[in-house]
Amino acid sequence: MVNLHDWIDELCDALDIETEVDEGLLNDLSDLAIENVERVAGPVTTYLLGYAAGTQSAGPEAVERLAALAQSLAEGWDRPAGFVDPLDVDQPVPDDTGVDHSGERFEA
Repeated sequence: MVNLHDWIDELCDALDIETEVDEGLLNDLSDLAIENVERVAGPVTTYLLGYAAGTQSAGPEAVERLAALAQSLAEGWDRPAGFVDPLDVDQPVPDDTGVDHSGERFEA
């Protein structure tokens, strides 16, 4: 039976990358995202953590800081699965072409 550390070593070889992976940190972060957000958030969260670490050339300490940011977000997540943010709902814009807006002042 292959353990996770062996799998990571083999996968890194197959992907032709050299990196150290804290599988405990990734597992804990994945579990937290699954518990507080939704099931698919676990692997997506760890993928995005890896992507962020790669694009920022992050070393182990920086990866831990990035993971702490993700952990904080997941722990504070207050929207259950299926929640629809009212700001993200596509609603038709009313047609007000017949309304005279001349003289109105709008703040930007």
